[in-house]
This record gives sequence, structure tokens and C-alpha cells, in this order.
Amino acid sequence: MLTLVIAHAVAAVAVPSALGRRRRLMGCAAAVLPAATAVWAVSRAGGGDVTSSLEWAPDLGLAVDLRLDALSAAMLVLVGGVGAVVLCYSAWYFERPERLLTGTLIAFAGAMTGLVLADNLFVLYVFWELTTVSSFILIGAARPDRAADRRAAVEALLTTTAFGLVMLAGFVLVGQAAGTYRISALLADPPGGGAARAGAVLVLLGAFAKSAQVPLHGWLPAAMVAPTPVSAYLHAAAMVKAGVYLVARLAPAFADDGVWRPMTVAAGLASLLVGGVVALRRDDLKRLLAYGTVSQLGLLMLLLGDGTRTAALAGTALLLAHGLFKAPLFLAVGALEHETGTRRADRLSGTGRRLPVLAAAATAAVASMVGLPPFLGFVAKEAAVRAFAHGGLDAAVLAGVVAGSALTVAYGLRFLHGAFGGAADETGDGGRRGEPWGLVAPVAALAAAGFALGVYPAPVQSLVGPYAAALGPDTGFELTLWHGFGLPIALSLVALAAGAAVYGAVGRTFPARTVRRRVPDAQRAFDGAVGSVLAGAHAVTCRVQIGSLPVYLGVIGAMVLVLPGTALVLALVSGDGTAAPVGELRGWDEPAQLVLSVVVAACALAALRSRRRLSSALLLAGVGYGTGGLFVVHGAPDLALTLLVVETLSLIMLVLVLRRLPDRFPPRRRGVPGRIATAATSLALGGFVAAFLLVAALSRTADPVGPRYSRLAAADGAKNVVNVILDDLRALDTLGEIAVLAVAAIGVVGLVMAGPPPPPSGGAAPRPPARPGRWLATPGRPPLAGSSVVLAATARLLGPTILLFSLYLLVAGHGRPGGGFVGGLVAGMAFVLRYLPGGRRELATALPGRPSVLVGGGLALAAAAGASGWASGGAFLHPEALRVSAPWIGDVKASTSQLFDLGVYLLVLGLVATILTTLGAALEEPDAAGTEDWP
Repeated sequence: MLTLVIAHAVAAVAVPSALGRRRRLMGCAAAVLPAATAVWAVSRAGGGDVTSSLEWAPDLGLAVDLRLDALSAAMLVLVGGVGAVVLCYSAWYFERPERLLTGTLIAFAGAMTGLVLADNLFVLYVFWELTTVSSFILIGAARPDRAADRRAAVEALLTTTAFGLVMLAGFVLVGQAAGTYRISALLADPPGGGAARAGAVLVLLGAFAKSAQVPLHGWLPAAMVAPTPVSAYLHAAAMVKAGVYLVARLAPAFADDGVWRPMTVAAGLASLLVGGVVALRRDDLKRLLAYGTVSQLGLLMLLLGDGTRTAALAGTALLLAHGLFKAPLFLAVGALEHETGTRRADRLSGTGRRLPVLAAAATAAVASMVGLPPFLGFVAKEAAVRAFAHGGLDAAVLAGVVAGSALTVAYGLRFLHGAFGGAADETGDGGRRGEPWGLVAPVAALAAAGFALGVYPAPVQSLVGPYAAALGPDTGFELTLWHGFGLPIALSLVALAAGAAVYGAVGRTFPARTVRRRVPDAQRAFDGAVGSVLAGAHAVTCRVQIGSLPVYLGVIGAMVLVLPGTALVLALVSGDGTAAPVGELRGWDEPAQLVLSVVVAACALAALRSRRRLSSALLLAGVGYGTGGLFVVHGAPDLALTLLVVETLSLIMLVLVLRRLPDRFPPRRRGVPGRIATAATSLALGGFVAAFLLVAALSRTADPVGPRYSRLAAADGAKNVVNVILDDLRALDTLGEIAVLAVAAIGVVGLVMAGPPPPPSGGAAPRPPARPGRWLATPGRPPLAGSSVVLAATARLLGPTILLFSLYLLVAGHGRPGGGFVGGLVAGMAFVLRYLPGGRRELATALPGRPSVLVGGGLALAAAAGASGWASGGAFLHPEALRVSAPWIGDVKASTSQLFDLGVYLLVLGLVATILTTLGAALEEPDAAGTEDWP
């Protein structure tokens, strides 16, 4: 199952890359994997649950748990089957190849596949957010020049992501209450208590936002600016079903809880009725279908959240039926817009006569939507009526279902009238002959599937029956086309008659009649909420972010003193006996420690009194170098080497910045009170840090972990314990840290490149834009003004030596001081030396590629080295030994941890090069910077 998810990720990149110039072949090839997923799910249905687990970090209890059961199989059939049809449709819908959109659709299908297969709450959340990110790209990236598309994408992202975080908090509460995050274990032994109940409420809020339940539904109609294939897939068959799927997944555990059923019933009924009423006032056919989707999702939420066997059977059947009638309706609107140039009902006329096959297929889909026999929608709605035909409160719910069904009939008739009604117009496009079969065939195929499964619903019963059976005793009710005359048939006739009457009264007018009275609107509510948040943030920022670094540091220091500082003082005053006697303290172990401490203190005091910026920078570097010397004395050469290189790089970067600043600091404007406050805060912070370190060092109650790490390193044949910890024992931490470095590199580029390039000096003409993929400076240009020939020659001589030394540190890190991190820093020093005399031109000559390639390649290599543990059945980042026999050399033993270290090396080098090519270029003189190509 994990292979299936990974295959979607690979196909999302491979298919557009290989077939990007062949539009139709690319669309059809993209449909193969979703179709295969649906076929696989059908083949596994009825054969019991299929499980798979992949250990990620066993010590932390993190694992990728996947499970295929009846509910997930039904969702995979829907996601894979409709997805394959939509991708084929897109091959004829777009006039030019859409590689980004096609690849993202495949990636979205993979994210939905992982979501419905997830058997772990955290894994489900990861795929949940992947669908959110994919939908953001699909809505906003098709036409990036349109503000409406970007706004709709941001609205969908904000709404679903914000409530996704609420849902994550609910997952934590539920998982902690249950003692497990595995969904199957949680369903087998549901948790109880207030924490679990609160978690269930938070989970429902996230599901309501994802499935566009009132009042969180505004993002779905706004997303109709997306291309039709996106709307048909995400907003009819896949993404909006994630919320109702989550409710269905957890209903067996929480349906009997006091808040679950009232919340799902209330949200479902409100969405069913509000969506149906608003749909009757829409002239844009896609928006009409969007509000109809809100209404149908409300009915699904009502059925799948009820937690009874009949309601679950009806809900899962309607889940499939909805995809088979709403997706073809969206596709039909896309075909109409493709052929006529509009999708507004008040501008269409006679299209039913010009496109009879499309009209017939859309009519069949509407018949299934309103619940006419013999379609699958009729079978599902008959079961829905039977689920609530028990009197009591169920009678009120049943009345709401019937009213919602009547509204469905009304806006279904409005859709058909607006899309295909009216007299034929023989002017303009009306004279066209023939139908676009590439657009019509997918509509007909999905509508025909809804008809076939209605006539013979046994496959649906066998597919979803096992899920419904787990929710209660067998009542003998099964999905079938005809149950005889009774209350369901009678109420269906009432809904049809009432819906036709409502349509005749208020739904047949185009354009829709305006409503004079101002009614609540979800879009206005969202805009008001966002505006309020931005206004509040602006008000707070104006008072807090005043642009003074000393004030910022003072606020941070004050909070440290108020919170942890107070706790530390209380602990010392209480004298609870946890700290060892102060008499155990020693002033120093070796005289060198005292000397270095004096040097550090002297440099710090001198930097405080210095009035020149460069002198202060050098004195601060002296503080760092002195601290590195203390590390050497304490027997930590790795830390010392790393600190020395970092201090050197920091000093060079600081000097580059100081070139653009005045030589002296500005006069101090703070009065005596300000200086006293600064001195008091500084002394208090120094005392807090010293006291904290003393308490931490003298309060040890457990054995040190150092000897244990030393034994583990010795068992691995390594002598450098620090490097073993970074690459073997705590590799997950290291992977997270280098991922942060990669993000930092992206941030540096984004911040520097956010503004316009520096203008050329001397009134010269603006520079032409760089050619795509070109970042190297033009050969033959002179070096920067003022550069030193001696420094340039020295850099060219020392550069190769420094690079060799960095490779030595990389290779020797397993047994001697070194490693990928410090090796990458030392390699960066070689390119810093090349940059200083010649700027970016000299750096471009020395560096053989883009820095972004080094950053991305290093992160990918580290992740691939970690994933290699899976190949041997181990855990992620578990080191594996590699043995190779080479001629004349013999057996060579290596480890995947060394490949991991190489990835760290490349990423750190890429980060340094990124800073030089962006931040350094921004700090160059305008005449020099203006002669270079920006990356």
C-alpha cells in the first residue's frame, strides 16, 4: 500500500516530464495509476482487512500504519475511478499541455489514497494537509495572473488549514485518552471521558471545514474559479469527501457519545437546507452545482455521523452515487463552457439541441441526484429515508431530509433548464455541428455507471456492507432497487412533487430574482473575519514592532527573567535539596581555562566600550574564538572546530555588512535611566544563565549518558562519538536540522530577491534579464573595484587545499574529529576566499553549479540514505553496512551513515554558497552588482 502511495508521487513528476508536450497522451497516461488503484481496491474488497506498517522512529512510537477495509475500499474506488475519468477528460479540455496541473492532480490522488488508507491519526493528518496544499496549487496556479483565483486558493487554504490544526489538537486529545493513535485499535476500544469528548468535538470541526459544512462552506463556491477538471475531482469526488470520510471512520467509536450525533445532525441538516436554497438563486452553473454539493455533503454528514447500520449503508451508497452524478455534472458544465464560451444559464440557449448526447448524459446524472429510479441515487435515498423512519426525534430529521430532497429536485430542474433549455440559437457558435466526444464520453461514462449500479446494486452492497455491519445488528435491510410500496416511496413522491412546485415558483427565472433583504453571506463573513484579524495584527504590530533591536532583546530578556528566572529563584530559595553543595565547585581544572576565561571576558568588555563597528566585530569574534579554546581544553575538538569555522564565517559576513555602514556607531541617545535598565537586564540575564548552568550541573540524579553513547560507538567500530550521535544514533534530529537549513537557504533567497535588482550606475541602460538557467557571470569581466591581486592569487592557491581538507574531515569523521557539517563549513570557507577578492564573478568561476542544486541534492541524498534502511526491512535512518570488492583494493566497507553525512556536507556547502550569491551580491557596490546576472 505504501508502494501505491509512493508510485503516485513518482508519477506526478515522471508523467508530465516525459509526456509534457503531448497533451492527450499525458492526460491518458496520468489516468492509468488512479484506475489501477480503483481496480486493486475492488479486487481486495470482501477479502478481509489488509494491513501494512512501516516503522519510522520506533523509539518515539512513530510508524506509517496503513489499512484497507470496506470503507477505505469504497473511497478508493471513488477517488481512483473518478480521478481516471477526469484526467482523461482534461486531455481534451485544455487547449495546451498543463504539466503543473496534471502532475498536481496525480499527487492529489496519491494524497487522497494515503488519507483513506491511513490507520494512524498522525499519518492521516499528514495526508490531510497534503490534499490541502495540492488543492491550493490546483485552484490558484492554473491562471496565476488572475487575482480571483489567488484569492479563492488562499481562502480555501486558510479555512481548511486553520480547522485542520484544530482537528490535530483533537487527534492529540483522543490519542492520549485512548493510549494509542492507531485508528483500528481506537475503534476496537473507544476512549471515554471529558478529554476524549473534547477531542471528538475538535475533530468534527476540522471535518466540517473540509467538507464545507455551514457556516464553513464559503470556500467551496469561491473555489469554482478553478478549471472544470479540478472542480469535478476535488469538489465533487475527492477532497470534499475527506471530511465525511473522517466522520464515517470515527463514527463507530464516538456515535454514542453525547455530542457526536447532535453536532453531525445539526450541521448536516443546516448544510442540506441552506445549500439547496442558495443553489436556487445561482445563474452560474458551476456555482449552482457548488451549493448543491454543500447540500449533498450535508446529507452525507447526517447519514455517516448517525452511527447506525442503515444510515451507514445509505451514507456509503450515497457517497459513491454523489461522485457518479456530481462529477459528470461539473464535467458537463465544462463541456458547455468549452463549446459556448460561457457557463451562465441566462446566456445559454438551445444547447440541448446542439449537444443532445451531452444533454442526455447530464439529464441521467440529474435523475440520479434527485433520486429517480433506476439510478443509484434513488437506491441510496430510499435507504436514507428508511434510516430515520422510526418516529420521535428521527421524524424531525426525516422531515429535514425530505425538505432537502425537494430542494434538490428544484435546483436539479433549474440546472437542466439553464444548461440545455431554450430555443436553438443558430447564430455564432450555434451553427456548429458535432459534439466534442473527448468531453462528452467521460460524462456519459460516469452517468452510465450510476445507472448500472442502480439497476444492479449488489456490487455496492458487497463493497460497503461490511462497514455498515460493524455499526449494529443485522436488520435484514440491504441495498436493492425495489423494496415494495411503503413510506420511502411515498415520501419520495412528496419530495418530487414539492420540488417541482418550488422550481415552478422561484427557480425557473433567469437571471435569478434579486432579494432585496440583506441575508447572511459566508463570503462576507470570511472577508470580515480576515479583515478583523489583519486590523488587529496591524494595531499590535504598530505598538510592538518599533524597529529597535535593543528593545526587542530587552523584551525577550525580561520575559526570560520573569518566567524561568522566577521559577529558578524560588527553587533555590526553597532549598529542596536537589542541588549538590556549592563546596563541590572548582574554580578551574587547568590554568588554561582561567586564561581563556579572562580573554573572553576582556573581549566582551572591550566590545562594549568600542565605538567602531569593525573593532566591535573583531572583539566579538575574539569571544567566540576564546570559547572554542575552552572546548579544546575540555576535550571537545569537534565542537571547537565547528565553532571556529562558524565564527570565521560569521565574521566575514559581518564585515561584508559593515562595508555598507558608517565606520562608527551613532552617538548614544539613551539617558541615564536607559543605561541603568540595560545594565541591570544584562547583569540579571548573566546571573540567570550562570545560576541555571550551576543548578543543572549539580542537580544530576541519573547516570550520565556519555558512557552509553561511547559504548554504542565502540560497538560500531567508531571513535568519534559526536559524529556517531549525529549520523547514527540521533540521525532523525540531524535530518530535521538540515531541513531547517534548507528552509533558511530558501528564506535568504526570498528575502534578498523580493525587492528589485540594484539599478545600474551612471545612467546606464537597464540590464536585460538573465537567460533561464543561467547564473554564472559572464567571462572576461573585470573583478570588483578595489580587489587585491595578492588576495585573489592567495585564494586560488589555498582554495584546493582547503577543499581537500574538508573532504578529509568528511571521510575521517567516523574515527577522528570531523564530519559532514564541519566539512561543509570548511569547504564553504574555500569559496568565501574566492568571493572576497572578486565577488560573484570569481565565485561563479569556482563553483561548478547552482547553490540550490547543492542544497536540494544534499537534503535528498540524506533522506535517501535514511530510506535505504527500509530496503533491508529496518527502520528509517537505520544505518546499513555496505561491502564492495574492488580490484587491487580489496574489500571496502562503508555505511549508509556516511552517505547521510555526505548529504549534510553538500547541504551546508550549498547554504554558504547561497548566502554568498544572494546576500553578498546585495551588499556589493551598485556598479559592481549591476554587472552581474542575478540567480
